[in-house]
Amino acid sequence: VATSPNYLATSDVLRRYGEKVDIVPIGINRASYPALEPDGPVLSRVEADYGRDFFLFVGVLRYYKGLHILLDAMQGAPYQVLIAGSGPVEEELRKQAHDLGLDNVRFCGYVEDEVKMAMFALCRGVVFPSYLRSEAFGVTLLEGAMCGKPLISAEVGSGTSHINMDHKTGYVVTPGCTRSLRQAMDRLHENPAQADIMGRQARSRFEELFTGEIMGRRYAEVYRGIHSHADHNGELALGSPE
Repeated sequence: VATSPNYLATSDVLRRYGEKVDIVPIGINRASYPALEPDGPVLSRVEADYGRDFFLFVGVLRYYKGLHILLDAMQGAPYQVLIAGSGPVEEELRKQAHDLGLDNVRFCGYVEDEVKMAMFALCRGVVFPSYLRSEAFGVTLLEGAMCGKPLISAEVGSGTSHINMDHKTGYVVTPGCTRSLRQAMDRLHENPAQADIMGRQARSRFEELFTGEIMGRRYAEVYRGIHSHADHNGELALGSPE
């Protein structure tokens, strides 16, 4: 099972066994996340701490996430980026931000789910600059789409471009390109109405393809297909005593 047609198409190994591959995208459900009151204390506290209309990255700070590219892109930007999460490259990223004199980047460290959902609610868009195919899917993009936010990601031949459709749910940029990433953020910053439209389209795509219910149904279909194929060929059925 591959999590996107994009990943299958760019995998030399999986393509050799294409007839055996099913596509089942990862799915999540809003009910499994904390609910926020529109004027509740968590949302108010996060807005007091960070403001609103910032760009948001959420994830483990790993080498392939492309955050060093994001920091370069933030030089002179008239808006803020929040980086929520921690990880192996955090110290070098903090040093890079310090050396660049970036006062528009906030390292938030690990945040609780309530705070994370408040950040999604308050942000202008989700920025996900992973520039290597090691980023196979991108659950943060799903969370952003679920929250109705426009997305920015890079074309790495994986599930990120299955979630995010260029110029529809957000922008898909050239991997590793500071200029391309900055231009995408500038567009969303300068055009809040367009950002809202893209966010609604991201939410619609999420509901159509990426809920946990859809994922569960698709896996059940895969299991039933294997079971019926084994029965048809006189082989051991799943769950038999042998």
